[in-house]
Amino acid sequence: MAENAELSDVVERFMRYVQIDSQSNPDNEDQTPSTPEQHKMAAYLGEELRVLGCDDVRVDEHAYVTASVAASEGAEGLPALGLCAHLDSVVDAPASGVKPHIVHYEGGDLVAGVVDGVTVATTPEQVPDLKKLEGQDIICSDGSTLLSADDKAGVAEICALVKRLRDDPSLPHPALKIAFVPDEEIGHGASLLDLKEFGATWCYTVDGEALGEFCYETFNAAEAKVRVRGVMVHPGTAKDIMVNAITVAGEFQSLVPAFERPEHTEGREGFYHPISIKGSASEVELCYIVRDHDSAKFEARQQVLRDIAAFLNARYGEGTVEVELREQYRNMVEAFDDCPFLIDRALEANREAGIEPFVIAVRGGTDGSQLSLRGLPCPNLATGGYNAHSVREFIPVRSMELTVEMLVRLVAKFAVA
Repeated sequence: MAENAELSDVVERFMRYVQIDSQSNPDNEDQTPSTPEQHKMAAYLGEELRVLGCDDVRVDEHAYVTASVAASEGAEGLPALGLCAHLDSVVDAPASGVKPHIVHYEGGDLVAGVVDGVTVATTPEQVPDLKKLEGQDIICSDGSTLLSADDKAGVAEICALVKRLRDDPSLPHPALKIAFVPDEEIGHGASLLDLKEFGATWCYTVDGEALGEFCYETFNAAEAKVRVRGVMVHPGTAKDIMVNAITVAGEFQSLVPAFERPEHTEGREGFYHPISIKGSASEVELCYIVRDHDSAKFEARQQVLRDIAAFLNARYGEGTVEVELREQYRNMVEAFDDCPFLIDRALEANREAGIEPFVIAVRGGTDGSQLSLRGLPCPNLATGGYNAHSVREFIPVRSMELTVEMLVRLVAKFAVA
């Protein structure tokens, strides 16, 4: 892209939004939001929605941002449609001080930047779609942080849609209910959204990845905290007495099925994923996330962790290993039995915008997982991004612009009885 080229509205918004820190923190999950930075992001977005002319703009004490867009003429009595995105960034990579820039991609490796003398790049082997993106402008970070397209791209695309509707009153749409929510990346997401007050009959999240991706099926998800308590004595007199928590934790991990980890699974295959470890020879805490699309297999995976704990307790003494499981979200697929039109309209809107859609059972979750199972059916639309949760994250400019076009066509489908 030429240095002085004018940015489209959605890209200009996105470039601003990603520079506002809003990383969530799983170590502070008892508080919503889990970080003060999310309050700042919420306040900023509240002001954005006010400038866009939205009604009932509210930023609450938990950093939930909600607003309404009045229906177009003739659609006032139709059910309201919700649009939701999350304002937090994940903790899996640095997310503070994001420096976005636009790369005109001509093929080969997509270089985000050079960090400490090391080139941070995505190869076509890692992301085969790169071959289809030659000649396009692509937004990257400088390689030292996330880009935070997950999910500030969704936020920017929804705001750009609102601007399009404001600027062109001829575009049809029902009343729209907007929600930007905190802490999605740590499993809280839209859990505190008051659905009655929100007022939407149906909803879509804008939180997917590659252009055209659409999903209405997610993992079932749980977090497992494994606490190992050792028995410490002086190592010189430790024989037949010491129980080293680090050693036992290593045994626990070795008993988790090795080929059922994320790096060995795909499609509908579930997994166990160790995400953190801390402690000493006296006490260790391991944290896992457990995922499966199938409910029965999901329950069986959780039981495997309990069985491993029982096996090690029989060896080292009761109470040596404890497993605490916390459900994070459920597969939302059953929520759409009575409203298949939510799926059909999304696929049609993609095609009308020149996007060939593809349906996936997403290997993750969205705010729609919670919302759907709480009674607000909410499938998930793509943002256009790639490499989420990585310093190699990127999003093509054209993909963001086409997503806004798709949203314009989607909301129009809810403006007719």
